[in-house]
Amino acid sequence: MTQFTQRARAIALRTARHAALAGALLASAVTAMAQATSPVGTWQTIDDHTGQPKALVQISQDGSGELSGKIIKGLNPNDQADRRCTACTDARKDQPMLGMTIINSMQKDGDAWDHGQILDPENGKIYKCKMHLEDGGNKLVVRGYIGVALLGRSQTWIRQQ
Repeated sequence: MTQFTQRARAIALRTARHAALAGALLASAVTAMAQATSPVGTWQTIDDHTGQPKALVQISQDGSGELSGKIIKGLNPNDQADRRCTACTDARKDQPMLGMTIINSMQKDGDAWDHGQILDPENGKIYKCKMHLEDGGNKLVVRGYIGVALLGRSQTWIRQQ
């Protein structure tokens, strides 16, 4: 192999490595931008009473653009893995909380998402829901309410990577 061929091969390898690195950085930047503008992803919820992490909720988007969210993991070691929604009054009655869809029909409304519902599996109540992102997409403020948004409560969920 000639010295020229060896140099050409070395340059080609460096170029390929740089291209792969650039592709990875671009993919990371695109992911970060998408996270900053969409609640799609995994979120850690916080218990209102204890202030401790409670569960992980996976929010996804369907083909029509609506968001839904389901519980994918409980984080409280004192909770039983097979806990059921005994207080639910709809089709989720006595169903396992793990894997349960608790957010549905959320639609983009400007910089927020609205017009959906959220279930509190602790008391079985279903509330109207609206949400918006804060802190560069790392926090999701979720508000459940009855009637008007002033009559409700908000929780701030933390994005998980």
